[in-house]
Amino acid sequence: MNSLPSSTPRWDIFCAVVDNFGDIGVCWRLARQLAVEHGVAVRLWIDDFDSACRLLPTARPGTEVQRVDQVEIRHWTTPLPDVQPGDVVIAAFACDLPVQFLEAMARCTPRPVWINLEYLSAEDWVAGCHRLPSPHPRLPLRQYFFFPGLDRTTGGLLREADYADRRARFVAADFWRALDLPPPAPDELRVSLFCYENPALGELLDLWRQGSAPVTCLVPEGRVLPGVARAFGLSDLRSGDRLVRDALRVQVLPFVAQPCYDELLWACHLNFVRGEDSFVRAQWAEHPFVWHIYPQQDEAHLEKLEAFLARYRVGLDPLAARQLTDFWQAWNRGQGVAQAWPAFREALPALARHGKAWSASLMEAGDLARNLVQFCKDEI
Repeated sequence: MNSLPSSTPRWDIFCAVVDNFGDIGVCWRLARQLAVEHGVAVRLWIDDFDSACRLLPTARPGTEVQRVDQVEIRHWTTPLPDVQPGDVVIAAFACDLPVQFLEAMARCTPRPVWINLEYLSAEDWVAGCHRLPSPHPRLPLRQYFFFPGLDRTTGGLLREADYADRRARFVAADFWRALDLPPPAPDELRVSLFCYENPALGELLDLWRQGSAPVTCLVPEGRVLPGVARAFGLSDLRSGDRLVRDALRVQVLPFVAQPCYDELLWACHLNFVRGEDSFVRAQWAEHPFVWHIYPQQDEAHLEKLEAFLARYRVGLDPLAARQLTDFWQAWNRGQGVAQAWPAFREALPALARHGKAWSASLMEAGDLARNLVQFCKDEI
């Protein structure tokens, strides 16, 4: 690999892939933005290389060290190769760094800035924990908690510098033409469906099938696909498959790379998203969306869902706010979707207007990559 100037900041990002593509989706987006926009030499360590390679179509499976889009990608193996830690070390989503790497960090002069990049949450306690230091119990190191978030008291959300320009150049007609679909009919609803397994899925698809207005549902390959197949009485579905049942048309898309996923969100009237990365992208897309939050034991995730809804509802018409809340809760509980859908469908125009104002409010927090860079500069 080409050598870099000694003045180039060097960052290590460690990513343990625990939720298919959610964690690596955030880490890859951050790594690429740091390299492209901030001139950082990023070394991204990934433990599940097979999953990562689906998200990085130009990556070469089985290659321990490679460079993709200005990012050095390394297979996180045990034991870890003997390397010099970077100026900044990020443990994404509280993953445990290898002991030998921590010991190498402790021997550095000056010691690296160690960041624990946390999950996105709208809960009130996040602001008080953002940027707090925590000493290592044995080594002369301290890590800083860095929280993505929705306002200036947190680290903000990832958003590339060219996002607005890409959005302005996007032509929906070209997108539909590439999928061999006509433009939406005046009364048609175009939906993207990216979610976890959900017992309410069959009920929702049946509602759309029996509806008076046409619905086209675009389903990228992922965990929800077997559930869609079962709803249609099929054993499986694959990329390129198309199904038409009464008012419902379903089209299965190949696994969608990150830049193309933004286009899918821009093109559709309603987007079902999950986890964190697609959740953030849906907020930037400014269209109505439904968040399927990652399920946790004892329904702790429902508290996090309500914390976000409490913020997102601000400025919404009270009726639309209730319709939004009812459907999101039904979808995340996996029951009551049939009762909640008609009212939620009526709220979509109000939610579309609200999406623009919400996106503008998020901009006030700045973007996560830039905020991280500034924080680490201050600490160094």
